[in-house]
Amino acid sequence: MKMSLLKKTNIPQILFLLLVLSSCGNDKKTTADTTTTTEDTLPKMKPLGPEKRISQAYINSVAGRINHFYNKNWPNNTMNGSFLVARNGQIIFERYNGFANKNEGTKITAETPVQIASVSKVLTATAVLKLVNAGKIDLDQKVNTILKTFPYEDCTIRMLLDHRTGMRNYAYFTDRDKSVWDRHNQLTNKDILDILATKNIGLESRTGTRFSYCNTNYAMLALIIEKITGLTYKEAMHQMIFKPLGMKHTYVFDDDKDKKKIVPSYKGNGVEIGFDYLDNVYGDKNIFSTVRDLLKFDRARNSPDFLKPALLKQVYTGYSNERKGTKNYGLGIRMINWETGQNFYFHNGWWHGNTSSYITLMKEHVTIIALSNKMTRNTYAVRKLAPVFGDYPFNFKDEE
Repeated sequence: MKMSLLKKTNIPQILFLLLVLSSCGNDKKTTADTTTTTEDTLPKMKPLGPEKRISQAYINSVAGRINHFYNKNWPNNTMNGSFLVARNGQIIFERYNGFANKNEGTKITAETPVQIASVSKVLTATAVLKLVNAGKIDLDQKVNTILKTFPYEDCTIRMLLDHRTGMRNYAYFTDRDKSVWDRHNQLTNKDILDILATKNIGLESRTGTRFSYCNTNYAMLALIIEKITGLTYKEAMHQMIFKPLGMKHTYVFDDDKDKKKIVPSYKGNGVEIGFDYLDNVYGDKNIFSTVRDLLKFDRARNSPDFLKPALLKQVYTGYSNERKGTKNYGLGIRMINWETGQNFYFHNGWWHGNTSSYITLMKEHVTIIALSNKMTRNTYAVRKLAPVFGDYPFNFKDEE
């Protein structure tokens, strides 16, 4: 019976069937391999390794001066925010005070994420630079090779990073003319690109000719991150920066999901500031974080393998000094360059009632960060602590 069955069976057909089944198995494996998450191909930040411990004697020698500054700048704990000073990643001084939410009576703590406003630009720039470093985009690549409808053909990624595109601020060209934008609708990054592409929004200055700080540049950089990674900006930032660095209290604000749970901001008199039609735009702002998370971020940016040396040098080169002076702007970082050769790197932020200041004293391995959700210019005064750690010849009569 068995022999009879074998004789009736077409041996070549059996072999072909086995081959097809085998091939199907391989196809499944290949499909699984090719659908490996984008996360695995993303360039990611890496934490800086262990740094040299600083002595308690050193901490004692500077803590008094920092405490004196704190009490003078924010008398009676009036900061309404969070403040941190660290050296070698080790926290020397930190304070948290005031309300996260006055209506609910919740206080600001080390785990309270606050809107960091334009300090978000440093993080956006970091993601873009990691993509450049990985060879996924080029610093001098034309923007319209990535964002196909982008209308300014001479504009490059570098020009977006250093604010030399000549573009106008989206907050201004969407504010005055209903034919450009109806302010009853929430504006998005894609909307900004569509307006630029279709509404004949003229340039403020010819591309590449001068520096002009402009939020539109970083809204476009966020779209580039999305296009290159295939992820939303929110997810790309999480996968590339927040998650690998353990920034557990940092996220990109989502107007639809986070409106009711975020820390609101307040005017100087304590009146809460509501949302407006610009609150959905990201890249230039809209990252919420804590001073401890931003410390992790800062130390990772000071890691030897953050970027290739040639690219890193370009980040900290000034591109805005048309007229000789000390104030300058690199690739996503502000700087003050003195004739003495000393350099001071920082970025400030302001959005609604939120003010922020991020300072990295690279030579001294010092990080200074202040975040507040109650409108005050005192946040920016933290630069006065720089001379505690090094030769920074500030003239504090010339405050920004």
